[in-house]
Amino acid sequence: MRTLSPLALLAAAALAACAPPAPPATPLFAEPAAADSPLSTAAAAGAAESPASPETPEQRAARLRAAAILVDGHNGVPSPVVGGAVDVASLSREAARADLARIKAAGITGELFPIHVGAPHGQQPGPRGGAARRALDLIDGIYRQIERHGADLVLARSARDVRRAKRDGKIAALMGIEGGHAIENSLSALRSFHRLGVRYMTLTHQSTNDWADSAGGALEPAIARHRGLSPFGEEVVREMQRIGMLVDVSHASEATFRAVLRVAKAPVIAASSVRAQAHHRRRLDDDLLRALSTNGGIAMVDFWALFLDEAYAEQAGRFLQKHGARLKELSERAPSDAASARDEIEKLRAQEAPIKLPPVSRIADHIDDLVKVAGIDHVGLGSDFDGADALPGGLAGIDGRSMMTLELVRRGYSDEDILKILGGNFLRILEQAEAHASSTGTALSGDGSTRQLTAAELPAPPPDPAAVDPRPLLPPSAPPPPAPAAAPKAVKPAGPPAPPGDLDLIMAR
Repeated sequence: MRTLSPLALLAAAALAACAPPAPPATPLFAEPAAADSPLSTAAAAGAAESPASPETPEQRAARLRAAAILVDGHNGVPSPVVGGAVDVASLSREAARADLARIKAAGITGELFPIHVGAPHGQQPGPRGGAARRALDLIDGIYRQIERHGADLVLARSARDVRRAKRDGKIAALMGIEGGHAIENSLSALRSFHRLGVRYMTLTHQSTNDWADSAGGALEPAIARHRGLSPFGEEVVREMQRIGMLVDVSHASEATFRAVLRVAKAPVIAASSVRAQAHHRRRLDDDLLRALSTNGGIAMVDFWALFLDEAYAEQAGRFLQKHGARLKELSERAPSDAASARDEIEKLRAQEAPIKLPPVSRIADHIDDLVKVAGIDHVGLGSDFDGADALPGGLAGIDGRSMMTLELVRRGYSDEDILKILGGNFLRILEQAEAHASSTGTALSGDGSTRQLTAAELPAPPPDPAAVDPRPLLPPSAPPPPAPAAAPKAVKPAGPPAPPGDLDLIMAR
């Protein structure tokens, strides 16, 4: 049984239950010419060239992993380590799938760490502050880990930093806010987060915020309040791109996705994208993928079993419909009584037959599909280790990520294309975002937007029921949800409360 913080706890419940910008002049894997870079273009390119003698698929996969700048697009480690009580080097295999030793063993160069701040209602000040305070606590947690483990970890503020980490044999930590409500409707706060090293932001999470519509969560509908983005939301996107921060459209509604692409002048990302089920609220259909390709952006495949396999999703959906009211009650209780909530979730799981996990090859099936529709230059790997509980069979942790390289080799992808998927495409996107920011010739705050959210832009709750996203939250075959349960009784806190927001993950997908 997993013993990590409530972040993984509720994810376990939901899952077991359950014209494009011109390419950069620098080659993908060449260190840019600089005094601090001894690698030449020829040497870097030569590292990925096939040798004259025949290779086995395993040998070729190992060579490509060694040559590539491997980027993992979504890793939920920050929440467990917030506050410093847990160290990334001491996470057990039962507690996490991506501790420091396994990240190193996997040969990862760049880790995207999402600063998960929970639902927008977290903006309301409380004993632990609002959403911005939560984000700051998580950022400080990442800094603590980098400073404790400086021999292995380095904060990456640019693509150059990622390349330098590859040269030095280190892991580049890239921070990104998951949930735009963390800026608390302040462009000044956005710029301050950028100063701290935040280099991407997911505009929404499981709930619609004051300026962008979400695709919804597992236990709540997708509320459309802004027809995608409000005017202030459009300003957020413009400001993000002006300062070189990547716009992540994961979790955004389709209308928000399209609104972002209308505003964007630089590539955007879908850091944890969903392709499989046509019924899924976060799906990327062919039309959206082509639009993302035209923008020059990248879709990064999420490894969560729920997103990979129709049969698994239907079984998980039936469980969620059956126990949804109880799971929601536990999610509200767990911040003050995590151990008890975890035990009750395990009891619910024990009542149901095990759900068969899809094979690892299903991830490659999704890669094939994305490449076919969007093109090889617009695909990456988002994983969701320690954010998703149920992974394909055989993929126990990030150290098993090498299986993906071997699977791509066996499917006939060229060396160049495999290197793009493993991380080259993401690095190109990051460089293009930096180039766009540089082209504006503006100062970070000196020329920053001073626009504020007006009272007229704030939606008046409750929303019109007709505004709810018509796509169902769960598979069409799932039975109707049970009648609403009675409001849970207040539970007296037992011991130190867990960090707020972690338990929202069940609502996030």
